[in-house]
Amino acid sequence: MSSPTPRRPDDLVQLLTRAERLAARRLQGVLEAEGCSLEAWRVLASLSDGEGHHMTGLAEAAFLPPPTLTKLVDQLVDQNLVHRRVDPFDRRRVLAHLTPRGQEYWQRVDRAVRAGWPPLGDGDDEVLRSLLDRLAATLADAAQV
Repeated sequence: MSSPTPRRPDDLVQLLTRAERLAARRLQGVLEAEGCSLEAWRVLASLSDGEGHHMTGLAEAAFLPPPTLTKLVDQLVDQNLVHRRVDPFDRRRVLAHLTPRGQEYWQRVDRAVRAGWPPLGDGDDEVLRSLLDRLAATLADAAQV
């Protein structure tokens, strides 16, 4: 009996791209109903831990270039969802935090996203998360070489 032919990298990239686009489309539908963009959702998700985040880290987490992130955070500040504070450990940097209104908004949006997200079932969500984390780490390590 022969072993199965390993998948080619382009097959994997195709599957990942298709899954990402389908997930983003589903997510955008839920977020639009809540008046939230995918980019704002990523920023709010990062800030929801209550820790406060530097703009550089937020840009990376939201997959946005820094100028675009700054404009988005400005909009979130105007909506009273986010506020900025000087970092007490490095006064040259700014930390972004959710406001109380932002925290309430995040909780409502998060509930809607969770309700609209189809579970894979039988622990597959965690298996997929683990495999994707491992793939990302492997690709990041390979890029460092």
